[in-house]
Amino acid sequence: MKHNMELLQELAAKNGPLCVGLDTDPSYLPAPLLKVLGSPAEAILAYNKEIIRRIAADNSACCCKIQIAYYEAMGLAGLKAYVDTIKAVKDAGLIAISDIKRGDIADTAKAYARAHFSGEFETDIITVNPYMGFDTLKPFAEYATPQNGGKGMFVLLRTSNPGMTDIEQQELKNGGRVLDRTGNELARLGTEFKEFYPEQKCSPIGAVVGCTEESDARLLRDAYPEMFFLIPGYGAQGGAARIAATLLDKAGGTVNSSRGILCAWKKDADLADRVESGNLCLKDLADAAEKAALASKADLLGAKKELGI
Repeated sequence: MKHNMELLQELAAKNGPLCVGLDTDPSYLPAPLLKVLGSPAEAILAYNKEIIRRIAADNSACCCKIQIAYYEAMGLAGLKAYVDTIKAVKDAGLIAISDIKRGDIADTAKAYARAHFSGEFETDIITVNPYMGFDTLKPFAEYATPQNGGKGMFVLLRTSNPGMTDIEQQELKNGGRVLDRTGNELARLGTEFKEFYPEQKCSPIGAVVGCTEESDARLLRDAYPEMFFLIPGYGAQGGAARIAATLLDKAGGTVNSSRGILCAWKKDADLADRVESGNLCLKDLADAAEKAALASKADLLGAKKELGI
């Protein structure tokens, strides 16, 4: 048996490293089209499904990252769209990453793990915040064993936001930074799964490593060669393909692009002009998203080739 992180690693090698972020906000769709498609939740689900269908058909991505906050903001209808989006991703043969960034202690962490690794919200891989302490990771990690489904988790390590310097980059008294201490613990935790997956090519414990700064990219990639990375920051946040490609070395990773794909239609002058007239359909938006996904895949693969990765 292979755990979900290894399945994602294999799919990234086959389809390319792109992760399509379905952090879909109603404001990303033109208002006239929103009215035609029904409620905001219904419109978002329809858009998500069309994008998923296309990226699965043309093998432009290996996974989708669904940021739960956008769906929670729409209430119960939004959570139903969230569940249906996860199902659509998995039905399409792609890996579903639920971006929930949970991190709590004891029974609360167990409840979060149970909620997102079983039942209605069940997903393949989740994101986890470790900054309440490493004991918060254990309840999630328990689901990575074969008997519990071989789930995976991406733990926040070096994020892509400017405020990451407030905590992650802080120097420790005994040397190194907070993020280095975190990374070392994730690597140690990953070794515990070798008894379950003796032939694994990466750990089920991955890390979130942003590609907005070049300084840490090679350092972190070399420090954790067996760790698969979730790489945010590419595209709309200004992260360069070259930096992302560096992080794709060794165990590899998947590079997320959300707004760059979801809002690609806004960069098409013809489509933008048609918004006011209401002469714009879901297919038009999905066409633009599909082209953007294919272009992102080509950009990332080109950067990998240029670096000899």
